[in-house]
Amino acid sequence: MHLTILHISQPVDGGVARVVVDLVRGQREAGCRVLVACPQGGRLAAEAAAAGALVLDWPAARSPGPSTAAEAWRLRRIIRAAAPDVLHLHSAKAGLAGRLAARGSVPTVFQPHAWSFAAVEGPLAAATLRWERYATRWARSVLCVSEQERLDGVAAGLAADWRVIPNGVDVRHHAPADSAARRAARMSLGLELDVPLAVCVGRLCRQKGQDVLLTAWPEVAERLPAARLALVGDGPDATRLADQVRDLPEPARVRLAGDVADPRPWLAAADLVVLPSRWEGMALAPLEAMATARPVLLSDVPGARECLPPGQARACLVERENPSELARRLIEVLSDPIECERRGALARAHVVERHDVRGAVAQVDALYRTVLRTNFLANPRMNPDADRPVDRPAGPPADPPGDSPAGPVPGAPAPRSARRAARVPRRP
Repeated sequence: MHLTILHISQPVDGGVARVVVDLVRGQREAGCRVLVACPQGGRLAAEAAAAGALVLDWPAARSPGPSTAAEAWRLRRIIRAAAPDVLHLHSAKAGLAGRLAARGSVPTVFQPHAWSFAAVEGPLAAATLRWERYATRWARSVLCVSEQERLDGVAAGLAADWRVIPNGVDVRHHAPADSAARRAARMSLGLELDVPLAVCVGRLCRQKGQDVLLTAWPEVAERLPAARLALVGDGPDATRLADQVRDLPEPARVRLAGDVADPRPWLAAADLVVLPSRWEGMALAPLEAMATARPVLLSDVPGARECLPPGQARACLVERENPSELARRLIEVLSDPIECERRGALARAHVVERHDVRGAVAQVDALYRTVLRTNFLANPRMNPDADRPVDRPAGPPADPPGDSPAGPVPGAPAPRSARRAARVPRRP
């Protein structure tokens, strides 16, 4: 049986939104009924609808605040009306409101997309951590996009049914860009054809570390006067970063490209894609860059090592918040275009093999079905043996209740969506 899946997301832009849209597209292709609850604005609502989801308006601020209780109450009504088989919560805010709204009443997968307590400091970090420790009881599974993200959760004292599924990108959409494609992209963007170009794609915010990159850039410009830097994206730090660019010594040659609907021309134009993040789960922009056959230079944060081709960590990683090391490595990489081409080809092959989004979607589907099986086994209303101890699977996800490659699980109910379609009353 096909599932009914409700994704809830806040934020509505950046990498999180792209992950949700990719999941929607793959799940719709598999025949599932998919709903997305999110605020209006940003790209998520329109792109999810275009991918085949039923989009439900859920007004919600990006950060917790006085409105959170009302947001959770509205979300509770949305969940009840949608009656999903699986609830998938994306990022900290949706994870907060969604778990408060559902409280385990629906099989729930929480995907943090980087831990909220890593983004704040002091009393707020402590309060956030206490919440995460408490709220894991309301998620059947916590889905991490890197092993390091999982280890950070374990080290923070979170007790959960952990699953690790690395992020994926559409390798058909992000095709490799050869030298002719690079020249065409630069012409379309009004860029010089033969100068070294570093591109940073990401939301303009403290997490992504563009301020660290701008601090490093004057040293690069001094050693490589022809080099150019482009910051692609928008966000809350746009004004501050624009001021920082204006304060750079001449000739800095930094371009603020702003928000773009499609980053592929910028990735194709680049010699190197750089992302000096302060924290991540596993950033999507480097995977998209590597799918385009571009080398990357990343700060050594969770997910960075795991997204790289084997043996490339030393060449592709720099210490977090270290402008001097970042400048040195930028100079080294941008000075060697032949090595850039070689590393880009390796990166493309690695992403095709390990980070194709179709594989990620299949793994998420298997996780949903394992969550449904676990929910059936643990629910005394559905399973008379629920009071017996149940070991959660440690290996690959098991086949689901209902239809699966191995056939239906004996005694397991069909998904909720199937019960609705057949008008079968729920067991009292």
